[in-house]
Amino acid sequence: MENKTSRTEAPVVIRVSDLNKIYKLYDKPSDRLKESLGLSRGKKHKEHYALKNVSFDVRRGESVGIIGTNGSGKSTILKIITGVLNKTSGDLEVDGRISALLELGAGFNMEYTGIENIYLNGTMIGFSQEEIDAKLQDILDFADIGDFVHQPVKTYSSGMFVRLAFAVAINIEPEILIVDEALSVGDVFFQMKCFHKFEEFKEMGKTILFVSHDLSSIAKYCDRVILLNQGVKLAEGNPKDMINMYKKLLVNQLDVETLEDVSGKSKLTTEAGEPGAWKNNFTINEDVLDYGERQAEIVDFAIFDEYGALSNIIQKGSTFEVKAKLRFNETVKDPIFTFTIKDKKGTDITGTNTMFERVETGVCEKGQERIVTYRQQMNLQGGDYLISLGCTGYAGDEFKVYHRLYDLVSVSVISDKNTVGFFDMNTQITVENGQ
Repeated sequence: MENKTSRTEAPVVIRVSDLNKIYKLYDKPSDRLKESLGLSRGKKHKEHYALKNVSFDVRRGESVGIIGTNGSGKSTILKIITGVLNKTSGDLEVDGRISALLELGAGFNMEYTGIENIYLNGTMIGFSQEEIDAKLQDILDFADIGDFVHQPVKTYSSGMFVRLAFAVAINIEPEILIVDEALSVGDVFFQMKCFHKFEEFKEMGKTILFVSHDLSSIAKYCDRVILLNQGVKLAEGNPKDMINMYKKLLVNQLDVETLEDVSGKSKLTTEAGEPGAWKNNFTINEDVLDYGERQAEIVDFAIFDEYGALSNIIQKGSTFEVKAKLRFNETVKDPIFTFTIKDKKGTDITGTNTMFERVETGVCEKGQERIVTYRQQMNLQGGDYLISLGCTGYAGDEFKVYHRLYDLVSVSVISDKNTVGFFDMNTQITVENGQ
């Protein structure tokens, strides 16, 4: 695989400069007709910017993700890059053969059979019939939909349709692969096959641009992430930083004008701890993601090993505790206390909260403190992880984040036996003589 240095020096294959997409919105159909015929005085429409002055580059061999809230313009920009939509203004340059998997149905003729659509898509991308002939068996093997490939695709289930569409997109050896939310469709076996193919593409140095709400996939596969909001590019950078910014955006804790945490710094990370405070025994991550409305505030925390000692070094297989002390600045009903362990890439590995565990928390009055203890067995593999703590809840039907401390402190797991994956199922194996 190409290293990071070579990627930054690689040529740009997608260049988006000050791109705008504007839709005209009319109060009623007759207004559209009057304006088109020149029968109205003044504008009868309002302008809606699906994209506004968006700019970014994608270099050869990069895997770039686009994330954002619903209606932020993620799918719109992919459709413009692939030629499905026309831009209103701005510049777009693409250097390379694109294969795109957009929303269900894009690029397929519903009356054609699966085989006919394979040739139709291949031809649209620029392959000759002979080249498609050579790739046909790989496509059929990957899709694995049997004799349905000879039936019109309008008779397919959504799962079969996506299997075929993805098989075509990924097996025609594009220089640039563009995918919109398609990797989460299909059964677990097909998803596994898709992700394996994704890994192959990265190993081959192909360029990948994709939109997904699956933040774990974004963290795992992307070299860089672009964050959109309401048609505007807020930021771009490494996956972990952009995902953290997106999480704050989801709960209105990001000032989009300044891209700062609207709640400011927590006393936990800016002031020395009280004498005897648990947190004085730990090194707090200087890049901790700290935000919330502060109706409740995490003022102290601790990790205790199996012997009851304060320590962030835990023996695999032992029991340990994480504690959080919270102070309530306002009266809160039924707060939800949360605890999560992430890997170094920011992927959630495991975690729980009082709602999942069906622990009643009741009413916490202003000025009161609560100590929450999470006790569990350490079954993660040996390595370094990050612990996050939080307090959330509901005001009526509205979800509230009172305080979150993401990636607060590290925990090191010591192990003399690691198995496959993130955690150990403590499997008992027996081997017997056969007949």
